Amino acid sequence: MNILLVINDSPYQTERAYNALRLATSFAGDSETTVQLFLIGDGAWCGVANQNPPADCQYNVEWLIQRFLPGGREILVCRTCLDSRGIQDGDLIPGVWRGSLDDLNRWTREAERVLVF
Repeated sequence: MNILLVINDSPYQTERAYNALRLATSFAGDSETTVQLFLIGDGAWCGVANQNPPADCQYNVEWLIQRFLPGGREILVCRTCLDSRGIQDGDLIPGVWRGSLDDLNRWTREAERVLVF
């Protein structure tokens, strides 16, 4: 099965990104499932390296992304969203790449399931 998860929310304002990444990693444990992540809007902040979660936060989105990536899994971030937030390619977690709405379009058409957080 091919699953696409779209993260719209910043990493620490709510638990949406956290829960999306937990679910993505759970899906990725199945060798017959392909999981892709697309970060858009404030979700672009999820892909930034060297995160400092708030002191009262019990999780680290960067660590969750690093846990998800092994095995050739793909994470793309909306290029327009990166640019509008001043995030450079060098700011991204290794393995997270600049993408476009064309990529999201293609991934959406290829996916059997699309989940939006």
